Parts: sequence; structure tokens; C-alpha cells
Amino acid sequence: MSSVRVARIYDDPSPEDGLRVLVDRLWPRGISKERAALDEWCKEVGPSHELRRWYAHDPERFDEFTARYLDELATGPQAASVAHLRELAAGGTVTLLTATKRADISEAAVLADLLGGEDAPA
Repeated sequence: MSSVRVARIYDDPSPEDGLRVLVDRLWPRGISKERAALDEWCKEVGPSHELRRWYAHDPERFDEFTARYLDELATGPQAASVAHLRELAAGGTVTLLTATKRADISEAAVLADLLGGEDAPA
């Protein structure tokens, strides 16, 4: 059984993480590649620069961000990356990592929901 989880990249890796995939388009500040303990950086799946700037992690815009991002994921250049993440998730647990302070309103949370994640952050 596969599971898609969401975590902050600043949190310590966990044995339950499975594959650790960073889904932010930009590399997180203050994190070395060693500390990140990534299996993969799937930056192409991140929201467009325009959408990311518009959203600015404003909780009041999250629903609209989700709708716009899902549209990008379905019709934009991110579609191939979504297919790749689906393949990874079919093989077991995948933890989508993000540097945002609130992972529950991040692109990682939208992706986890899209991919059938069970362990979205509270």
C-alpha cells in the first residue's frame, strides 16, 4: 500500500518517510544537500513563478491557489512530473517536502491530495 505524506524539509528525516522528494521550485535556504537527505528534487512540478508570487502563502488565497495550481498540473508543463510522482507513489511511501512554514497550505499539500495522500499535515 502506498502513502503520500507531506513534511517540511527543515524537519529531521524519519524512517517512515519512504522516498523523500522536494517539490519546491527553489532550493530551500539554509539546507545543505546532505541535511536534506533527498531521494529526488522534482522542481518542475512546482507552481509557476507567477502563481507562486500571486499566492505568497496567504491562507485566504489557498482555495483559489489550489484551483489554479490543479489547472497548471493538468494542462501545464508540470503534467509529466505529476505522472512521475504517481509512479513513485505506486511503489510505496513518498514524502513530499517543502520549505514553507505552513506545509498544510503549500503546493506539497495540494500534490499529496491529488496523489491520494493519507498523511497530510494538520
